[in-house]
Amino acid sequence: MASSFAGIEIGKRSLMAHSTQISTAGHNISNADTEGYSRQRVNVRAFDPLYRPDLERAQVAGQIGQGTDAESITRVRDELLDSRIVGQTNVESYWATREKYYAMIESVYNEPEEISVRGNMDKFWQGWQELSVYPDSDAARQAVVTRGQTLTDSIRQQFRGLSEIGKQIDGDIEATVRQVNDISSQIAAVNAEIVRSRAMGDNPNDLMDRRDLLVEKLANLINVTVDRKDPDEFMVHTDGQVIVQGSLARQIKSVPQIDNNGYGKLVWTDTGIDAQFHGGTLGALIELRDKDIRSEVQSLNTMALNFADLVNDVHRNAVGKNNVTGLDFFVQHDFVENTNGNYDRNGDGVEDSSYVFRMTGKNALRPQEQIGLEGTMTFNGASGNVNVSYYASDTVADVVNRINDSNAEVKAYLDRNSNLVLKATSSASMENPDFVIRHVEDSGMFLTGYSGILAQSGEGGAYDFNRADAVTSLDGAQFAVSPVMSPADYMEVNPAVTGDVRSVAAAFANTIGDADPGDARAAVEIAAMRNTKVMIGTGRTFDDYFAESVTNVGLKGEQAQNQLASQNKIMDDLRSLRDSISGVNIDEELADIIKFQHGYNAAAKFVTVQDELLDTLINRLGV
Repeated sequence: MASSFAGIEIGKRSLMAHSTQISTAGHNISNADTEGYSRQRVNVRAFDPLYRPDLERAQVAGQIGQGTDAESITRVRDELLDSRIVGQTNVESYWATREKYYAMIESVYNEPEEISVRGNMDKFWQGWQELSVYPDSDAARQAVVTRGQTLTDSIRQQFRGLSEIGKQIDGDIEATVRQVNDISSQIAAVNAEIVRSRAMGDNPNDLMDRRDLLVEKLANLINVTVDRKDPDEFMVHTDGQVIVQGSLARQIKSVPQIDNNGYGKLVWTDTGIDAQFHGGTLGALIELRDKDIRSEVQSLNTMALNFADLVNDVHRNAVGKNNVTGLDFFVQHDFVENTNGNYDRNGDGVEDSSYVFRMTGKNALRPQEQIGLEGTMTFNGASGNVNVSYYASDTVADVVNRINDSNAEVKAYLDRNSNLVLKATSSASMENPDFVIRHVEDSGMFLTGYSGILAQSGEGGAYDFNRADAVTSLDGAQFAVSPVMSPADYMEVNPAVTGDVRSVAAAFANTIGDADPGDARAAVEIAAMRNTKVMIGTGRTFDDYFAESVTNVGLKGEQAQNQLASQNKIMDDLRSLRDSISGVNIDEELADIIKFQHGYNAAAKFVTVQDELLDTLINRLGV
């Protein structure tokens, strides 16, 4: 038979097991509102039985039990569900960030009509229309000048509004990077504590809750996945890179860039390799700054530059009331002072590049004339050069359209004198400057003898901006040096025009170079730009540009709102499911406490009975 004192041991184990269960339930209740806490349960099992392999074994039914044992305390957690939540959290924060900032971008465009860029441009066109009716009126000229100043002010205001949003996003990126580095370091530190605790044979539930909470917070900032295969080396990955490996955490930092408005790019501190993030708050911020805001600013700069360039092209060739000609209506600041556009791009003190914005051929062309030539033109594109072929049966208009329909970052049109014009567009890649023609080449004769842009065909006669004095490749074609970055920020009416409104040119010169009274041909030509497809490379009017810009911003804002609402619903469902599994239900815990209390009382009664039995055995037997 078992020891006479075995019952005391059984009772003690029962008391300890029920006490542990009561303490665990109390721990659950006290952490019912603790962020990231998951309820815990005591795993109870029957203690190892007492084996009796003696001669009396056959006379004892079964094995003699030794009570209960609190084997472990574990979290109630669904790791598969946790992985789904971590995987979806970055999507929710991504769209939440885009939704917030697109509300700001929309506010830049949604100005009252009377002070918006589009409203002021309409008034500017109306001013030229009025001048075309009253070409001798100084008052009409003053209206054109004043409305031009108001227009440039509103363009600058819109540019600065977008720039301020970009600066705010850049500041948020720096703050988010600090958060990512801090949280990843905390995860690594908790990993080390968990490993040490497990090495002691403990089950660190609260530490694992803290780690899971930190991982979820990190997933809110960047796109992460978790690898739990090795319990001693918990790993966190982000976009194919390891950011936490056991007790080691990698850091990221921002390094300055010249090409991206001075904004920095993110790199891994240990390797210097670019750190790419495509989800979460950080991924959304980088995309907003480097793509969305950059695209909006480039679009505004493109509009401002083409607008000023086209107005100037007419105004420069027209004559004012004071018989002054050759004046630009708008001031455009050149990127470099060198007349050939030579620029020291790598900063070594030697001019090594040519920054040219526009090339104008010297030969007049007829749009519907068949060129009778064959060859392949090569222009710079977003990623490498782009080839554009032409054939003998093509008309001039066909070739121009084919250039504009290509992926080249050079666009073409015929100016008012029917000369072929090549213009640089904004650059898709940050490494390439905006409004700089980087490569022009023709294997045939279309860009050489036919249109009069290049002096020589073939690779040897190509224009390439990667050398100084590249304009020597031109066949006497006119060219314009590239403007200072962000022309929308500095464009203004020429002081020579504001100082004497009679310099506003409404007429074209007569045979002696003066303006005939009542001649308004130049004013009519400028006013007609409003409804002419003059946005180079896109075949749009200025009104089309404004409509497309506002629509594009509105649609992206609507997309962010809809995606955020959808993702919020998904996350609400997942979090509710997790709460139903891991969340603390106070009523349930109270019911368990009552149950464990009764068990504790019964165990205590059992110990009392065993004490009475031993007292009888020891003190009263044989009395």
